[in-house]
Amino acid sequence: MANIRDLRKRIRAVESTKQITKAMEMVAAAKLRRAQQRIESYRPYAEKMMAMLGSLSAASGEVSHPFFEQRDVKRSALVLFTSDRGLCGSFNSNLIRRAEEFKKDYTPDNLDLICVGRRGLDYYKKRGFPVVKSYIDFSGNMDLAKVRDLNMYLSNRFLSGEIDRIYFLYTAFITTVRYRITLKQFLPIAQEFALDDDSQHAEREYIFEPDAPSIFSKLLPSYAQTVAQMSMAESLASEHGTRMIAMGAATRNAGEMIDTLTLVMNKARQASITTELLEIVSGAEALKG
Repeated sequence: MANIRDLRKRIRAVESTKQITKAMEMVAAAKLRRAQQRIESYRPYAEKMMAMLGSLSAASGEVSHPFFEQRDVKRSALVLFTSDRGLCGSFNSNLIRRAEEFKKDYTPDNLDLICVGRRGLDYYKKRGFPVVKSYIDFSGNMDLAKVRDLNMYLSNRFLSGEIDRIYFLYTAFITTVRYRITLKQFLPIAQEFALDDDSQHAEREYIFEPDAPSIFSKLLPSYAQTVAQMSMAESLASEHGTRMIAMGAATRNAGEMIDTLTLVMNKARQASITTELLEIVSGAEALKG
């Protein structure tokens, strides 16, 4: 039977751990609410931008813009969105597993890896795969300056012809308990937009001033920035959601462990008391004899 003093120490240690995991769960829940609000504020803008591009693309016919240029793929880039910190369940491991599947068909000679988040950067540094650029220390919050820098870096390398295709790999936020690993082509932009009946009717009424290429030259960089921000926002919301779930499970497990240890300690105390009573009774009987 375990020593009662040792059991009490273990119970106190688990109670301290439970307090920490509970606090982390509450912090993650608060950050998740803010991240959800951010996604809800971005999403209408992104959807309207997509609808506008769809209408303009259909109305203007064949529009030539460098972001639409489909080239023979000689070099690709993968932007991997992970978290800066751990304790978020399988969030990072699922992303890294999907990234490993993606890069099976590539080598460092034809794939540039860009890591957003420290976990992905640390993983590939340890394995010797070169990371051409990284963005870390977000502290679980949106950093628009870093997202703009990422967008400019990728756009410039694509426009210069250094990279022919760019992919984003991130965790899409669906609901508080549902997430989906998403691989999205960032550049070139597929010139295929779904139009509803109203948009198809409205497209015939467009008058381009000064001209369609000039309008697209302003809209497409904004669209690329919007896609980068949405991907980052969804990744952050998914990170906070998975951390909240993981810390909630850890808190429940700690509670169950405390109950189990308390039961074991009570049994040990009962056994100790029973042993002492037997010794007293045996001593009394011996004195009588």
